[in-house]
Amino acid sequence: MNRGDIYWVNLDPTQGAEIRKIRPCVVVSATPVNRARRTVIVVPLSTEAKAHPPIAIPVKCLGKEAVAVCDQIRAVDKARLMRLEGYLSSQDLEALDDGVKQVLSLD
Repeated sequence: MNRGDIYWVNLDPTQGAEIRKIRPCVVVSATPVNRARRTVIVVPLSTEAKAHPPIAIPVKCLGKEAVAVCDQIRAVDKARLMRLEGYLSSQDLEALDDGVKQVLSLD
């Protein structure tokens, strides 16, 4: 399980305005941490959301235009990960990193 991998993740059950359903998510936690822990940190992807940097970053996912919804970052148990679908390009991962940094005030 590597940083930048795209997995189908079952995000249900959710509550309120949390992004829901089974959807592709990008693993953003560090690969060594992913190997050591039972959880990973992911950013959900959406083909419905509109791009609004820095909160929602346009990326290419599985050959389609998608949006990484950075303000919905979350830790999920590995049991929620259903299937590896691919990986984010290094350019898109860098843009995603910038979005997460801004959402979390890490800059």
